[in-house]
Amino acid sequence: MFIFQFNKVKNTFLLLLITLVACGKNIAQKINQPVATKEVVEIITGASQLHKFLPLLKNKKVAIVGNPTSIVFNTHKKAVHLVDTLLQHKVTIVKVFAPEHGFRGKADAGEIVKNGIDLKTNLPIISLYGKNKKPSPEVLKDIDIIVFDIQDVGARFYTYISSLHYVMEACAENNIPMLILDRPNPNGHYFDGPILQKEFKSFVGLHPIPIVHGLTIGEYAHMINGEKWLKNELTCNLEVIKLENYTHNHSYELPVKPSPNLPNAASINLYPSLCLFEGTPISVGRGTDMQFQIYGSPDLPKTEFSFIPQPNVGAKYPKHENKTCYGENLSSETKFNQLQLKWLLKAYKDYPNKDTFFTSFFKKLSGSNVLQQQIEQGLTEEEIRASWKKGLEQFELVRTKYLLY
Repeated sequence: MFIFQFNKVKNTFLLLLITLVACGKNIAQKINQPVATKEVVEIITGASQLHKFLPLLKNKKVAIVGNPTSIVFNTHKKAVHLVDTLLQHKVTIVKVFAPEHGFRGKADAGEIVKNGIDLKTNLPIISLYGKNKKPSPEVLKDIDIIVFDIQDVGARFYTYISSLHYVMEACAENNIPMLILDRPNPNGHYFDGPILQKEFKSFVGLHPIPIVHGLTIGEYAHMINGEKWLKNELTCNLEVIKLENYTHNHSYELPVKPSPNLPNAASINLYPSLCLFEGTPISVGRGTDMQFQIYGSPDLPKTEFSFIPQPNVGAKYPKHENKTCYGENLSSETKFNQLQLKWLLKAYKDYPNKDTFFTSFFKKLSGSNVLQQQIEQGLTEEEIRASWKKGLEQFELVRTKYLLY
Protein backbone atom coordinates (compact mmCIF):
# COMPACT_ATOMS: atom_id res chain seq x y z
CA MET A 1 0.00 0.00 0.00
CA PHE A 2 2.78 2.35 0.93
CA ILE A 3 4.72 1.43 -2.19
CA PHE A 4 1.65 2.03 -4.39
CA GLN A 5 0.97 5.43 -2.84
CA PHE A 6 4.64 6.38 -3.17
CA ASN A 7 4.64 5.44 -6.86
CA LYS A 8 1.40 7.40 -7.36
CA VAL A 9 2.92 10.48 -5.73
CA LYS A 10 6.11 9.95 -7.71
CA ASN A 11 4.22 9.71 -11.00
CA THR A 12 2.16 12.79 -10.14
CA PHE A 13 5.34 14.74 -9.38
CA LEU A 14 6.95 13.67 -12.65
CA LEU A 15 3.83 14.67 -14.59
CA LEU A 16 3.81 18.07 -12.87
CA LEU A 17 7.52 18.55 -13.61
CA ILE A 18 7.06 17.68 -17.29
CA THR A 19 4.12 20.12 -17.49
CA LEU A 20 6.17 22.91 -15.89
CA VAL A 21 9.09 22.33 -18.27
CA ALA A 22 6.74 22.41 -21.26
CA CYS A 23 5.14 25.61 -20.02
CA GLY A 24 8.57 27.10 -19.47
CA LYS A 25 9.54 26.35 -23.04
CA ASN A 26 6.37 27.97 -24.34
CA ILE A 27 6.99 31.05 -22.19
CA ALA A 28 10.59 31.24 -23.39
CA GLN A 29 9.47 30.89 -26.99
CA LYS A 30 6.97 33.71 -26.55
CA ILE A 31 9.62 35.93 -24.93
CA ASN A 32 12.03 35.31 -27.80
CA GLN A 33 9.45 35.95 -30.48
CA PRO A 34 9.80 39.33 -32.19
CA VAL A 35 7.46 41.94 -30.84
CA ALA A 36 4.79 42.90 -33.35
CA THR A 37 5.74 46.21 -34.90
CA LYS A 38 3.32 49.08 -34.76
CA GLU A 39 1.60 50.18 -37.92
CA VAL A 40 3.87 52.30 -40.08
CA VAL A 41 2.99 55.97 -39.66
CA GLU A 42 3.01 58.16 -42.76
CA ILE A 43 5.32 61.15 -42.41
CA ILE A 44 3.62 64.26 -43.79
CA THR A 45 5.99 66.85 -45.20
CA GLY A 46 5.53 70.58 -44.80
CA ALA A 47 4.76 70.95 -48.50
CA SER A 48 1.88 68.47 -48.24
CA GLN A 49 0.12 70.57 -45.58
CA LEU A 50 -1.34 73.10 -47.98
CA HIS A 51 -4.07 74.12 -45.55
CA LYS A 52 -1.43 75.49 -43.20
CA PHE A 53 0.49 77.72 -45.59
CA LEU A 54 -1.75 78.67 -48.51
CA PRO A 55 -3.39 81.41 -46.39
CA LEU A 56 0.11 82.85 -45.78
CA LEU A 57 0.61 83.22 -49.54
CA LYS A 58 -2.75 84.75 -50.38
CA ASN A 59 -2.44 88.04 -52.31
CA LYS A 60 1.37 87.84 -52.02
CA LYS A 61 4.06 87.94 -54.70
CA VAL A 62 5.93 84.73 -54.04
CA ALA A 63 9.39 83.43 -54.91
CA ILE A 64 10.22 79.73 -54.60
CA VAL A 65 13.59 78.25 -53.74
CA GLY A 66 13.17 74.75 -55.12
CA ASN A 67 14.43 71.83 -57.18
CA PRO A 68 13.08 68.40 -58.24
CA THR A 69 12.63 67.38 -54.57
CA SER A 70 10.05 70.15 -54.07
CA ILE A 71 7.07 67.86 -54.53
CA VAL A 72 3.56 67.50 -53.15
CA PHE A 73 1.58 64.26 -53.26
CA ASN A 74 -1.93 64.88 -54.51
CA THR A 75 -5.06 62.94 -53.52
CA HIS A 76 -4.10 60.19 -56.00
CA LYS A 77 -0.65 59.83 -54.34
CA LYS A 78 0.95 61.24 -57.47
CA ALA A 79 4.01 63.50 -57.03
CA VAL A 80 3.38 67.02 -58.33
CA HIS A 81 5.96 69.79 -58.17
CA LEU A 82 5.31 72.46 -55.55
CA VAL A 83 5.42 75.21 -58.19
CA ASP A 84 2.76 73.48 -60.30
CA THR A 85 0.64 72.85 -57.20
CA LEU A 86 0.77 76.47 -56.06
CA LEU A 87 -0.05 77.73 -59.54
CA GLN A 88 -3.11 75.44 -59.55
CA HIS A 89 -4.16 77.11 -56.30
CA LYS A 90 -3.83 80.55 -57.93
CA VAL A 91 -0.74 81.54 -55.93
CA THR A 92 1.15 84.39 -57.62
CA ILE A 93 4.65 83.01 -58.18
CA VAL A 94 6.95 85.70 -59.53
CA LYS A 95 10.21 83.75 -59.90
CA VAL A 96 12.11 80.62 -58.91
CA PHE A 97 15.56 80.45 -57.34
CA ALA A 98 17.64 77.41 -58.33
CA PRO A 99 20.44 75.96 -56.13
CA GLU A 100 23.29 73.63 -57.16
CA HIS A 101 22.20 71.16 -59.90
CA GLY A 102 19.51 73.58 -61.08
CA PHE A 103 15.74 73.76 -60.83
CA ARG A 104 15.21 70.58 -62.84
CA GLY A 105 18.31 68.89 -61.37
CA LYS A 106 20.30 68.27 -64.57
CA ALA A 107 23.57 70.09 -63.77
CA ASP A 108 26.75 68.38 -62.56
CA ALA A 109 28.08 68.93 -59.07
CA GLY A 110 30.03 72.19 -59.18
CA GLU A 111 28.69 73.14 -62.63
CA ILE A 112 27.56 76.75 -63.03
CA VAL A 113 23.78 77.03 -62.99
CA LYS A 114 22.61 79.73 -65.39
CA ASN A 115 19.64 82.06 -65.18
CA GLY A 116 16.86 81.23 -67.57
CA ILE A 117 13.18 80.43 -68.07
CA ASP A 118 11.41 77.30 -66.89
CA LEU A 119 9.95 75.83 -70.09
CA LYS A 120 6.96 74.30 -68.32
CA THR A 121 5.74 77.39 -66.48
CA ASN A 122 7.56 80.26 -68.24
CA LEU A 123 8.71 81.47 -64.82
CA PRO A 124 12.11 83.20 -64.64
CA ILE A 125 14.78 81.09 -62.94
CA ILE A 126 17.50 82.85 -60.94
CA SER A 127 20.63 80.85 -60.13
CA LEU A 128 21.86 80.53 -56.54
CA TYR A 129 24.99 78.71 -57.62
CA GLY A 130 28.16 80.11 -59.14
CA LYS A 131 28.99 83.79 -58.71
CA ASN A 132 25.54 84.81 -57.41
CA LYS A 133 24.95 82.59 -54.39
CA LYS A 134 22.87 85.25 -52.67
CA PRO A 135 19.77 86.94 -54.16
CA SER A 136 20.44 90.60 -54.86
CA PRO A 137 18.16 93.44 -53.68
CA GLU A 138 17.28 94.05 -57.33
CA VAL A 139 15.86 90.55 -57.90
CA LEU A 140 14.01 90.72 -54.57
CA LYS A 141 12.35 94.11 -55.02
CA ASP A 142 9.06 92.64 -56.31
CA ILE A 143 8.90 89.79 -53.74
CA ASP A 144 6.63 89.71 -50.67
CA ILE A 145 7.64 86.28 -49.34
CA ILE A 146 10.12 83.49 -50.16
CA VAL A 147 9.17 79.82 -49.84
CA PHE A 148 12.09 77.42 -49.32
CA ASP A 149 11.41 73.76 -50.08
CA ILE A 150 14.47 71.62 -50.76
CA GLN A 151 15.36 68.13 -49.54
CA ASP A 152 18.59 68.03 -47.51
CA VAL A 153 20.60 64.90 -46.62
CA GLY A 154 22.21 66.09 -43.39
CA ALA A 155 25.86 66.60 -44.40
CA ARG A 156 27.77 69.87 -43.93
CA PHE A 157 29.20 69.85 -47.44
CA TYR A 158 25.84 69.27 -49.13
CA THR A 159 25.45 72.81 -50.42
CA TYR A 160 21.70 73.28 -50.01
CA ILE A 161 22.22 74.43 -46.40
CA SER A 162 24.69 77.04 -47.67
CA SER A 163 22.04 78.23 -50.13
CA LEU A 164 19.63 78.35 -47.19
CA HIS A 165 22.06 80.61 -45.31
CA TYR A 166 22.41 83.11 -48.15
CA VAL A 167 18.68 83.25 -48.87
CA MET A 168 17.97 83.85 -45.18
CA GLU A 169 20.59 86.59 -45.15
CA ALA A 170 19.08 88.27 -48.21
CA CYS A 171 15.62 88.06 -46.64
CA ALA A 172 16.90 89.62 -43.41
CA GLU A 173 18.62 92.46 -45.27
CA ASN A 174 15.54 93.23 -47.38
CA ASN A 175 12.83 92.66 -44.75
CA ILE A 176 11.27 89.74 -46.60
CA PRO A 177 9.79 86.86 -44.58
CA MET A 178 10.80 83.28 -45.34
CA LEU A 179 8.57 80.24 -45.15
CA ILE A 180 10.28 76.84 -44.89
CA LEU A 181 8.37 73.69 -45.78
CA ASP A 182 10.21 71.13 -43.70
CA ARG A 183 11.30 67.70 -44.89
CA PRO A 184 12.80 64.69 -43.04
CA ASN A 185 16.57 64.29 -42.84
CA PRO A 186 17.45 60.73 -44.02
CA ASN A 187 20.65 61.01 -41.93
CA GLY A 188 18.89 62.77 -39.07
CA HIS A 189 19.35 59.88 -36.62
CA TYR A 190 22.92 60.88 -35.68
CA PHE A 191 25.54 63.64 -35.76
CA ASP A 192 29.26 63.04 -36.05
CA GLY A 193 32.61 64.19 -37.39
CA PRO A 194 35.07 67.04 -36.88
CA ILE A 195 33.76 70.57 -36.30
CA LEU A 196 34.51 73.09 -39.06
CA GLN A 197 37.09 75.74 -38.13
CA LYS A 198 36.20 79.26 -39.26
CA GLU A 199 39.38 79.79 -41.32
CA PHE A 200 38.25 76.91 -43.57
CA LYS A 201 34.79 78.33 -44.34
CA SER A 202 33.59 77.86 -47.92
CA PHE A 203 30.40 77.08 -49.80
CA VAL A 204 30.86 73.41 -48.81
CA GLY A 205 30.98 74.43 -45.15
CA LEU A 206 29.85 77.76 -43.71
CA HIS A 207 29.17 77.00 -40.07
CA PRO A 208 30.96 75.50 -37.04
CA ILE A 209 29.14 72.17 -37.16
CA PRO A 210 30.26 68.53 -37.61
CA ILE A 211 30.20 66.81 -40.99
CA VAL A 212 26.86 65.17 -40.08
CA HIS A 213 24.56 67.62 -38.28
CA GLY A 214 21.42 65.56 -37.60
CA LEU A 215 18.89 68.36 -38.20
CA THR A 216 16.03 68.93 -40.59
CA ILE A 217 16.27 71.96 -42.86
CA GLY A 218 13.74 73.78 -40.65
CA GLU A 219 15.71 73.05 -37.50
CA TYR A 220 18.91 74.12 -39.24
CA ALA A 221 17.36 77.44 -40.22
CA HIS A 222 16.39 78.09 -36.60
CA MET A 223 19.99 77.36 -35.60
CA ILE A 224 21.34 79.83 -38.18
CA ASN A 225 19.05 82.47 -36.70
CA GLY A 226 19.62 81.57 -33.08
CA GLU A 227 23.41 81.37 -33.29
CA LYS A 228 23.59 84.71 -35.15
CA TRP A 229 25.46 83.23 -38.11
CA LEU A 230 24.01 85.66 -40.64
CA LYS A 231 26.01 88.72 -41.66
CA ASN A 232 26.04 91.45 -38.99
CA GLU A 233 24.14 89.03 -36.73
CA LEU A 234 20.91 89.71 -38.58
CA THR A 235 17.83 87.59 -37.95
CA CYS A 236 15.54 86.32 -40.68
CA ASN A 237 11.76 86.56 -40.21
CA LEU A 238 11.21 82.82 -40.34
CA GLU A 239 8.27 80.43 -40.19
CA VAL A 240 8.56 76.65 -40.49
CA ILE A 241 5.72 74.34 -41.49
CA LYS A 242 6.65 71.37 -39.34
CA LEU A 243 6.53 67.71 -40.31
CA GLU A 244 3.78 65.53 -38.92
CA ASN A 245 4.43 62.05 -37.45
CA TYR A 246 8.22 62.47 -37.60
CA THR A 247 11.01 61.87 -35.11
CA HIS A 248 14.75 61.76 -35.70
CA ASN A 249 14.70 58.00 -35.25
CA HIS A 250 12.30 57.47 -38.14
CA SER A 251 13.68 55.83 -41.25
CA TYR A 252 12.73 57.82 -44.33
CA GLU A 253 13.33 56.80 -47.91
CA LEU A 254 13.26 59.77 -50.24
CA PRO A 255 10.63 59.61 -52.99
CA VAL A 256 12.87 61.63 -55.35
CA LYS A 257 16.64 61.69 -55.80
CA PRO A 258 17.94 64.70 -53.83
CA SER A 259 20.62 65.25 -56.52
CA PRO A 260 21.76 63.40 -59.64
CA ASN A 261 24.53 61.44 -57.92
CA LEU A 262 22.54 60.25 -54.90
CA PRO A 263 20.27 57.68 -56.55
CA ASN A 264 19.07 55.62 -53.56
CA ALA A 265 19.02 55.14 -49.78
CA ALA A 266 22.39 53.35 -49.72
CA SER A 267 24.15 56.25 -51.46
CA ILE A 268 22.53 58.79 -49.12
CA ASN A 269 23.63 56.86 -46.03
CA LEU A 270 27.19 56.44 -47.36
CA TYR A 271 27.48 59.98 -48.71
CA PRO A 272 28.80 61.71 -45.53
CA SER A 273 31.63 59.17 -45.28
CA LEU A 274 32.50 58.79 -48.97
CA CYS A 275 32.32 62.47 -49.95
CA LEU A 276 35.72 63.04 -48.31
CA PHE A 277 37.15 61.08 -51.26
CA GLU A 278 36.18 64.05 -53.46
CA GLY A 279 39.29 65.75 -52.07
CA THR A 280 41.53 62.89 -53.24
CA PRO A 281 42.30 61.06 -56.53
CA ILE A 282 39.80 58.35 -55.57
CA SER A 283 36.52 58.03 -57.52
CA VAL A 284 33.24 57.57 -55.66
CA GLY A 285 31.47 56.15 -58.69
CA ARG A 286 30.45 59.31 -60.51
CA GLY A 287 29.98 58.24 -64.09
CA THR A 288 28.46 54.89 -63.07
CA ASP A 289 25.02 53.87 -61.81
CA MET A 290 26.43 53.21 -58.31
CA GLN A 291 27.41 56.72 -57.27
CA PHE A 292 28.50 57.02 -53.62
CA GLN A 293 28.19 53.27 -53.14
CA ILE A 294 31.62 52.34 -54.49
CA TYR A 295 35.12 53.79 -54.49
CA GLY A 296 38.24 53.05 -56.47
CA SER A 297 41.16 54.24 -58.58
CA PRO A 298 43.40 52.91 -61.35
CA ASP A 299 46.28 53.40 -58.90
CA LEU A 300 44.91 51.21 -56.11
CA PRO A 301 45.87 47.50 -55.95
CA LYS A 302 43.87 45.25 -58.28
CA THR A 303 40.86 43.64 -56.62
CA GLU A 304 38.00 41.43 -57.75
CA PHE A 305 35.80 44.53 -57.93
CA SER A 306 36.36 47.18 -60.59
CA PHE A 307 34.40 49.82 -62.49
CA ILE A 308 34.92 52.19 -65.43
CA PRO A 309 33.51 55.74 -65.07
CA GLN A 310 31.86 57.10 -68.20
CA PRO A 311 29.95 60.35 -68.83
CA ASN A 312 26.31 60.30 -67.72
CA VAL A 313 23.63 62.61 -66.27
CA GLY A 314 25.22 64.50 -63.38
CA ALA A 315 28.78 63.54 -64.38
CA LYS A 316 29.77 64.89 -67.78
CA TYR A 317 33.48 64.60 -67.00
CA PRO A 318 33.83 61.94 -64.30
CA LYS A 319 37.11 61.34 -62.50
CA HIS A 320 39.18 58.60 -64.23
CA GLU A 321 36.89 58.64 -67.25
CA ASN A 322 37.13 55.41 -69.31
CA LYS A 323 39.77 53.98 -66.96
CA THR A 324 39.44 50.79 -64.92
CA CYS A 325 39.24 51.62 -61.21
CA TYR A 326 39.87 49.04 -58.51
CA GLY A 327 38.34 49.33 -55.06
CA GLU A 328 35.30 48.21 -53.08
CA ASN A 329 31.57 47.83 -53.56
CA LEU A 330 29.81 49.12 -50.42
CA SER A 331 26.23 49.00 -51.69
CA SER A 332 25.26 46.20 -49.28
CA GLU A 333 26.64 47.94 -46.19
CA THR A 334 24.15 48.31 -43.35
CA LYS A 335 22.81 51.66 -42.21
CA PHE A 336 25.36 53.59 -40.17
CA ASN A 337 24.96 55.61 -37.00
CA GLN A 338 28.36 57.27 -37.26
CA LEU A 339 30.79 58.62 -39.82
CA GLN A 340 33.05 55.94 -41.31
CA LEU A 341 36.75 56.58 -41.94
CA LYS A 342 37.91 53.01 -42.55
CA TRP A 343 37.69 53.20 -46.34
CA LEU A 344 39.52 56.52 -46.50
CA LEU A 345 42.30 55.18 -44.25
CA LYS A 346 42.58 51.98 -46.29
CA ALA A 347 42.75 53.84 -49.61
CA TYR A 348 45.45 56.17 -48.25
CA LYS A 349 47.47 53.21 -46.99
CA ASP A 350 47.21 51.41 -50.36
CA TYR A 351 47.79 54.47 -52.55
CA PRO A 352 51.31 54.38 -54.05
CA ASN A 353 52.06 58.12 -54.01
CA LYS A 354 51.09 59.53 -50.61
CA ASP A 355 52.28 63.04 -51.54
CA THR A 356 49.55 63.40 -54.17
CA PHE A 357 46.71 61.73 -52.27
CA PHE A 358 45.16 64.88 -50.76
CA THR A 359 44.07 67.86 -52.83
CA SER A 360 43.42 71.34 -51.40
CA PHE A 361 39.69 70.59 -51.55
CA PHE A 362 40.05 67.93 -48.84
CA LYS A 363 40.61 70.56 -46.15
CA LYS A 364 37.44 72.38 -47.17
CA LEU A 365 35.45 69.15 -47.03
CA SER A 366 36.87 68.07 -43.68
CA GLY A 367 36.63 71.61 -42.31
CA SER A 368 40.22 71.97 -41.13
CA ASN A 369 43.76 70.73 -41.80
CA VAL A 370 43.65 68.40 -38.79
CA LEU A 371 42.08 65.29 -40.35
CA GLN A 372 44.61 65.24 -43.18
CA GLN A 373 47.47 65.55 -40.69
CA GLN A 374 46.04 62.77 -38.54
CA ILE A 375 45.79 60.42 -41.52
CA GLU A 376 49.32 61.28 -42.70
CA GLN A 377 50.62 60.63 -39.16
CA GLY A 378 49.08 57.15 -39.18
CA LEU A 379 46.46 57.64 -36.46
CA THR A 380 43.80 54.95 -36.18
CA GLU A 381 40.10 55.62 -36.70
CA GLU A 382 39.56 55.28 -32.94
CA GLU A 383 42.27 57.84 -32.20
CA ILE A 384 40.86 60.26 -34.77
CA ARG A 385 37.34 59.77 -33.46
CA ALA A 386 38.48 60.50 -29.91
CA SER A 387 39.72 63.92 -31.05
CA TRP A 388 36.16 64.86 -32.08
CA LYS A 389 34.62 64.15 -28.66
CA LYS A 390 34.84 67.62 -27.10
CA GLY A 391 33.59 69.40 -30.22
CA LEU A 392 30.65 67.01 -30.58
CA GLU A 393 29.67 67.47 -26.94
CA GLN A 394 29.61 71.24 -27.42
CA PHE A 395 27.65 70.92 -30.66
CA GLU A 396 25.07 68.69 -28.97
CA LEU A 397 24.30 71.49 -26.49
CA VAL A 398 23.73 73.89 -29.40
CA ARG A 399 21.77 71.41 -31.51
CA THR A 400 19.39 70.51 -28.68
CA LYS A 401 18.13 74.11 -28.48
CA TYR A 402 16.71 73.98 -32.01
CA LEU A 403 15.16 70.51 -32.21
CA LEU A 404 11.55 70.56 -33.37
CA TYR A 405 11.03 66.79 -33.26
